[in-house]
Formats: sequence, structure tokens, C-alpha cells
Amino acid sequence: MNRRPEVAPPAGELLRFSRAERWAHRATAALMGVCVLTAAFLYLPVLAQLVGRRALVVTVHEWSGILLPVPVLAGLGSRALRADLSRLNRFGPHDRTWLRAALRRDKRRSSRPSHKFNAGQKIYAAWAAGATLIMLGTGLLMWFTHLTPLMWRIGATFVHDWLALALGIVLAGHIGKAMGDPEARRGMRTGLVSRTWAEREHPLWPPRR
Repeated sequence: MNRRPEVAPPAGELLRFSRAERWAHRATAALMGVCVLTAAFLYLPVLAQLVGRRALVVTVHEWSGILLPVPVLAGLGSRALRADLSRLNRFGPHDRTWLRAALRRDKRRSSRPSHKFNAGQKIYAAWAAGATLIMLGTGLLMWFTHLTPLMWRIGATFVHDWLALALGIVLAGHIGKAMGDPEARRGMRTGLVSRTWAEREHPLWPPRR
């Protein structure tokens, strides 16, 4: 497969996310959105009454959940995505400093050092990945009812339902943070961010001029 090379960023800008990372994020967001929307139509009586084909909604929900890990798995062929996953998986002294400042509600930039991803983003990524895997596992237990004992299915349903609520709340917070930072959204949309923003928000990341 031919891969188009990333275009060198213009002066004053940095490449934050590669094309593969952006597409993996968009596909994951789309699948997650379908999961959340179909779950709402399945569990909220007001919305459930609007759906005439509940079985179809269930099928869409199940398959969107099954496909949820696929974009990231497919994106592992990208060196940039693998590098960023490695960054998200590592905590350093600056991350602990960032967390202490966040717990103290210290909003000074100098007290919250961060590399390409701050500690909050790393925690969110780890939590979302773990929650997705648990949702996938419990969903499969609920789907293939003939393969597991009744008590397993009851437990899986309990965990799936409450974790879905928690995941919805956390996703709302994630979207809210993104809506409050247009430059971060531009980075995920185009791959580029301004050096000024990077030096302000992630001072340990930008290479020296």
C-alpha cells in the first residue's frame, strides 16, 4: 500500500498528529458515538418509544461495540501512533508534578509541566481503553447467553450498564475540554498546532528552535 508522506509543517507550527492517528481517532469517535446513541435508545424509555425496530438498534449497538477496537488496532501500522501510545503509557516525574498541581487546583502554567500529553490526558486514555475492553467483554457475555452461567450474565449486565453510564459522563467531560480548546481541536482535525500553543500547554514537548 502506498503511503503519502506527511507534509512538513509551515513555519511557526508543529505536527502533533499524523494522518493515521487522526483517522483512527475519527473512526473510534464515530463508533463510540453510535454505541452511546444506540444505548440511549435502548435504555431510556422516552427514546425507546421513538424506535420501531428495537432489534435493529440492538444489532447496530452490538456490532459498533465489537468494531470499537478496530481503528486503533489497524492504526498500529503507523509508527507515529505507536510512538504516541508509548508516550501515553509512561508516567514521569513531571506527570506527578502535574497531578499534584491539579489536585491543589493550581492553574499556573509553570506548576503543570507536560510533554506531548499531560497527566490528565494519560489517565483518561488509560481509563477509556480499560473501560472499552470491559464493555466489550461484558457485552459478549450478554450477547452469547448460551455460553455462560446465569450468574455471569447477571454480573456482566450490572457492570455493563453502570460502566456505560460512567463512560458517558467521562466522554462528556472529554468533549467539554476539547470544546474549550480550539487549538487542540485543530490539532486533531488538521494535525497541526501552533508552536506558541505547544510551548504554553506542553512546554516539555516542542523541540528547541
